[in-house]
Amino acid sequence: MKKIIIWLLKIISRFILEKYNPVVVAITGSVGKTSTKEAVFTVLAKKYKVRRSISNYNNEIGVPLTILGVDNPGRSIWQWVKVFIKFLSLLFYRQDYPEILVLEMGADHPGDIQYLTSFVPIDVGVLTAVAPVHLEFFKKIENILKEKQIIIEMVKKGGAAVINGDDWLVRQTSQRTKEKIYTFGLQDNNSVRAVEIKLSTGSTSNKQQVSGLSFKLVYAGNSVPIFLPGVLGKHQVYAALAAAAVGIALDCNLVEIADALQTFKSPKGRMNLIIGIKDSIIIDDTYNSSPAAARAALEVLAEIPIEKKARRLAVFGDMLELGNYTQQGHREVGHKTAELNIDFLLCVGERARDIGRGAKEAGMGEERIYYFSDNEKAADFLQRMIKPNDLILIKGSQGARMEKVVKAVMAHPENAKLLLVRQDKPWVK
Repeated sequence: MKKIIIWLLKIISRFILEKYNPVVVAITGSVGKTSTKEAVFTVLAKKYKVRRSISNYNNEIGVPLTILGVDNPGRSIWQWVKVFIKFLSLLFYRQDYPEILVLEMGADHPGDIQYLTSFVPIDVGVLTAVAPVHLEFFKKIENILKEKQIIIEMVKKGGAAVINGDDWLVRQTSQRTKEKIYTFGLQDNNSVRAVEIKLSTGSTSNKQQVSGLSFKLVYAGNSVPIFLPGVLGKHQVYAALAAAAVGIALDCNLVEIADALQTFKSPKGRMNLIIGIKDSIIIDDTYNSSPAAARAALEVLAEIPIEKKARRLAVFGDMLELGNYTQQGHREVGHKTAELNIDFLLCVGERARDIGRGAKEAGMGEERIYYFSDNEKAADFLQRMIKPNDLILIKGSQGARMEKVVKAVMAHPENAKLLLVRQDKPWVK
């Protein structure tokens, strides 16, 4: 039955796209897809009528549902009937359809991007990064690159490719298209780049509070100041730069882009600040994890100013789908934890034990490293461990469900549904 529904959704999507002919911005990458999607939507929505993928609608079912503009019916036959009624309505009666679709395209297995691009024509293809994730299916990073670069190869004539020029693997994909290319990043050889990146702080009740990131956006010899309120970490700048490049490709000027990005907010579970118990501050990065993303999050943890007697704590759950890179990837995160002199490390899950081992190898004292078999035990311990004004990074793969740890130590758990990921069915029963 599922295969029949997938086939029907593919056919339906083709009909809708042919009839309404929206500009399609397709985004893929090993990390940063969702933040980039939100940033691109933020920039384009100031000038155009735009629809973006909701939630994690980035597969063979989610992408067509976004094209239709409906929620996932799940297992309800009646709800699926309503989906097909919506299709017939769109097909036979001209409706107010978006000018631009911003579609996130995921690739958990070889062939995923090839399938999605077989029925979705791409006007602007965005490739954020290539990293060793889903290696249990792709085996090696070269196979991930081969899959991801399809989104660049499939950019149609007259379109544009937007690629992360700081990622040497991604930069290679510039050879895979003859269409216009915009590279983004922090290095000087990128066409869209950021300079003078600063973590902005302000004082509230005699405390230093992080207010966001500021930088200068540079393109074609011109520059504008950008401020991203509430955004943490240089790696989040990449999402803004990719969005700026897409905006430029679709005729937005730098002033329009700067104005739009002031309203950009990180998606739930992606480097968001949450007030914790005992006046602590939580960096909630629990949506997902990879070794590269975990190391970047640690750099943010080390960079944010804290009170004199406060500590920095890193709480890491398992990172999944890393294949034969699992042990090495976890140990690399441990090495980074020790290198940045984080005060305490809490490792949750069997795989995460290698983060602790890596930290110990790199010189972190064993008395500063703790191990837990599950997130409930880690949360109980963390509640007792936290001291006033501590800064706590909490991160792990989706399957580790580290948002449960955040909920246990946030000052107002009644706001969990508003602030945290995976607070709806089927995640919360």
